[in-house]
Amino acid sequence: MNTTRRKVLWPGVAVTAAALLAGACSGSSGAENTGGGNGDCVRVFDEETGRTGSECLPTAPEKDRVDLAKPDFTHPTKITNPLHPTSKVAQNIYGGQVDDKPFRTEVSRLPDTKKITWDGRTIPAVEVQYVAFSDGRIQEVALDWYAQADDGSVWYLGEDVFNYEDGVVADTEGTWQAGEGKAPAAMIMPARPEKGDVYRPENLPGVVFEEVEVKAVDQTVPGPYGPVEGAITVRELHMDGTYEDKVFAPGYGEFSTGTKSGELEAASLAVPTDAVRAPVPERLTALDRAARAVVDGGESDTSAVRELRGAWDAYRASDRVPDLLRRQMTRDLDTLAKAVAAKDAEDARGAALRCAQNTSDLRLRYEPLRTVDLDRLELWARQLRIDATARDDGAVAGDVTSLELVWERLRDDAPKEAAAGFGTDLKAARAAADRGDTAEVERLAPQLVSDIGQLR
Repeated sequence: MNTTRRKVLWPGVAVTAAALLAGACSGSSGAENTGGGNGDCVRVFDEETGRTGSECLPTAPEKDRVDLAKPDFTHPTKITNPLHPTSKVAQNIYGGQVDDKPFRTEVSRLPDTKKITWDGRTIPAVEVQYVAFSDGRIQEVALDWYAQADDGSVWYLGEDVFNYEDGVVADTEGTWQAGEGKAPAAMIMPARPEKGDVYRPENLPGVVFEEVEVKAVDQTVPGPYGPVEGAITVRELHMDGTYEDKVFAPGYGEFSTGTKSGELEAASLAVPTDAVRAPVPERLTALDRAARAVVDGGESDTSAVRELRGAWDAYRASDRVPDLLRRQMTRDLDTLAKAVAAKDAEDARGAALRCAQNTSDLRLRYEPLRTVDLDRLELWARQLRIDATARDDGAVAGDVTSLELVWERLRDDAPKEAAAGFGTDLKAARAAADRGDTAEVERLAPQLVSDIGQLR
């Protein structure tokens, strides 16, 4: 997974790239380079302009690379590497800020595998769904594919990328797949990283390129619920010539990038890593109920906002809250209160949605992921009604996509008859959103909420 990566799947219940691109424009990068060997020049590439410069990137000498041997894949979907625990972690939640806006990411392992044909071999890969929200609204989606080699290293086999603007796909820049064109598989985590190791998690210059150097190993970092041992810090060279520092930690994988005072995307919590066997605290239930009440129309009600703040203060005083989630919730509540006071309905709706997302994240510590995802599904259905009533075409389109993304994680385990009903109504909502018929979406939204009740 590449966090903070400019990007953030699919309209349609049976999600395909073709369905996603209906009504959207596709982007392409268009630059070509050779790369990968000692003495090769990987040229600087400006992703904003699509231009290749004359300068060579300061890549490491070949002798430092640990990703040049041909990997063998006997059991590729059994990913046990502690620094990239893709098979063990069901969902990671990341938070922070990007472009001066609240940034939140859901990274979820999907039940299916993806077969990638590369170097004459067909390799089953674990599929991971990456969904990034800016200001609570969908910004980027990617499907990432990973496989573990027999030596314990983890390899990145590609990604489908969809970047959103105002709820619809703007481009698919950053998409690549090993075996297509000149794209090789790329090591994303060595089996046992050591200081000075160099590898390339993405290695298709002009489309995607990163070169990583391990700067420190065996570190202890402050985790969401206590110290985490065995972390590493790396420095990542991008194809535009910039660098970025990242931390990877056992039980989380990619743990943080950026700083608290600037651009930041860091782990808020992961499951089952941070899960505990305990009932949901009563004050967390009250907080969640208050947050959803605001989403359902209380964003213009100062008393409902006060109730939500009071529920937050009570819960925060009674239970441990990860620092990142605490800061996010406090910021979102402040934004909500200011928007309500200013009678700014759009900002209030966005802040209310983010508050509800935060409380759902906190519940992951105590409840099964499926339970929380079902509640997220209902949250998006209720948000869909609000945005359709406001005749906000972009928000409606984004809400439907958000419903589809959560449904992609849930549908395989859903009761067959109930799944068919929800799927039919979701397809109808997609069709209405695509043609800009917000009145029809408004009519369908309550039925979606009722359908979700049948899925439980």
